[in-house]
Parts: sequence; C-alpha cells; structure tokens
Amino acid sequence: MRNVLITGATSGIGLSLVEKYLQAGDKVYACGRNFQAYLKSSSLIDAEKSDKLVKIVFDMNHHDAIIDVLTEVESLDIAILNAGTCEYIDDAMGFDAELFERVINTNVISIGYCLQALLPKMKQKGHLALMGSSAAFVPFQRAEAYGASKAAIHYLAQSLQLDIPKERLTISVIAPGFVKTPLTDKNDFPMPMLIEPDKAADHIINGINNNKQHIHFPFPFTRFLILMGALPSCIWQWMALRMKRK
Repeated sequence: MRNVLITGATSGIGLSLVEKYLQAGDKVYACGRNFQAYLKSSSLIDAEKSDKLVKIVFDMNHHDAIIDVLTEVESLDIAILNAGTCEYIDDAMGFDAELFERVINTNVISIGYCLQALLPKMKQKGHLALMGSSAAFVPFQRAEAYGASKAAIHYLAQSLQLDIPKERLTISVIAPGFVKTPLTDKNDFPMPMLIEPDKAADHIINGINNNKQHIHFPFPFTRFLILMGALPSCIWQWMALRMKRK
C-alpha cells in the first residue's frame, strides 16, 4: 500500500485519480475545498471510514493554511499537485492585472508552498508530479495568464529534475490536452480530442508507474503542439491566428 497525496481532488482529473488509487489499494490524501461530490459516492464514504481515504480541506490561495494542514501528512510515495484554475484575458490592451494575479497565485505561487511542505515528506525513490498543460508548448490567444502559469510549472519541474537526483525522487510534469472538467466546461471554443477525466487519470497513473518525467496526452494532439512550438515563430503565429478565425 502506497501513500498518495492529490490536490484538486474534489472534481475532474483529481477525483478520478483518487478513485483509481483507492481501487489499487493505496491510501489517499485527498486535498480540496469542497467535498460535496464525495457524499454521493458510497465507495469514497467506505474508503474514508476505513482510513484509506483522508480528506484534507484547504484553499490553495491560503498559503499559511497549506503549510499548517500538510504538516500532518505522513511520508508519501506519490504526490500529484493537480489543483489549478483557468481564466482568460479577453482584452489584452485593457489587461486585467487582478485576473493575472489570481491565476498566477493559484497555479504557481501555491505550488511553491506545497513543495515546501511536501518535499521533506517524500520517501526515497518517491514520485512528485506537477500539473502543467499542453498550452505551455505554444502560445495561444487569451491565454496570457493561464499559459504563463503553466509554462512556469514546466520550467519549475525541469529545474527540480536537475537539482533532485532521480535516485532520490522522480519529478514529472503532466501536460494534458483538453479534458472534460468543470474548468473546460466554461470554454467557449472548440476543444479537439477532448477526453474524459478517467482516461486522463489512466494516462497519468501509467506515466507515474513507468517513472516518466514528461507525461503528455492525448498523444496525437500534444505531439502536434510540440511540433508546432518547434517551428519558427512567424509560422506558428500565423497558424495560431488562422485557427482562431476558423
């Protein structure tokens, strides 16, 4: 039985990860703000009664609370820092600094506090996974806040990979394409190759089990974005603008 911690565990990918790790017989620390969904699931209620599921309630934007509540967590085999938010800049010339700050705080700054609390608790040869996004592969319109935050997560994960030996801890960055979650339900644009959260969770667990440092899916979509990002800027800018017009 492994000890697994998952943030953003109350819906979407996080909730699917909780369910799958519990099914595998692991003990799961599920972190989030609102656990109403858990009250509707008999399997999650039973797991909590048997102490295989430990709910940890905190807001990622309350940084002191992150440190306080995570001090009680036992040593960990796996930590998946999945929690995040997405807001778009609709008027670049009328740049919304408060929106930008909200996204950066939730998606980047809070991760630093999680790392401070959790890295000392990671077991030898444990696995830490940070939730990035395929949006980090190439810039998109309206994504000044979200894309910048996820690009920061990718850089953070890659720097940690250099500073922490793989013999001590495997560090992964996760880069999903479009996954059907409460966040993507708000999107007002086409989402090619949209997948369900349980499929995304399978990809993540598979990647972690195989000690992959880069976990991206669905492969045709993310591979296209990686190749697009490798093109000269004048080409990918033209392609990105053309996709918006369609």
